[in-house]
Amino acid sequence: MEPVSNFDLALSVALGIGLAAATGFRIFLPMLVTSIAANTGHLPLAESFAWLGTPAALIVLGVAALAEIMAYYIPGVDNLLDTLATPAALVAGTVISAAVITDLPPMVKWATAIIAGGGVAGLMQSMTALLRAKSTVFTGGIGNPVIATTELGSSLFVSLLALIAPFVALLLVVLFLWLALRFLLRLTRRET
Repeated sequence: MEPVSNFDLALSVALGIGLAAATGFRIFLPMLVTSIAANTGHLPLAESFAWLGTPAALIVLGVAALAEIMAYYIPGVDNLLDTLATPAALVAGTVISAAVITDLPPMVKWATAIIAGGGVAGLMQSMTALLRAKSTVFTGGIGNPVIATTELGSSLFVSLLALIAPFVALLLVVLFLWLALRFLLRLTRRET
């Protein structure tokens, strides 16, 4: 077996974090994109995650992604989904990170997947849930479809960008988190 370069390791970690961040916007869409890329031979998966590249996974994830997308356009259901999606995003971010982070010792791989992948997914989901809650309060839910569409587009864009240019996706995620932190600080200052 050929030794893995530091660049390849960094690339797989950046890919994992980018895909995990996309699960913070939508749980199943980034997993579907990953499944499609694995099914077409464009994305190698860690051996224990080969199931993600099967036709059965592709079908199940396709149905789940479609149901999730449609559910976010139903008033009231979108806020309920945010309650369920926050812990699910942590799990999905961890799983998708672990699936694409290859050639690392298991302990390092899982620590990275849990902390970076699950953490970024949880932060992204928490931010979008907060934004939707604010929208529900200020617009009576009328603005929520705009947020749902933005999240859908962001999830797809970040997923594809992570596959095409993982380091660029990682920079975008860092930028988004920085902007989200500034937004949160501004919100908390106004409320006090």
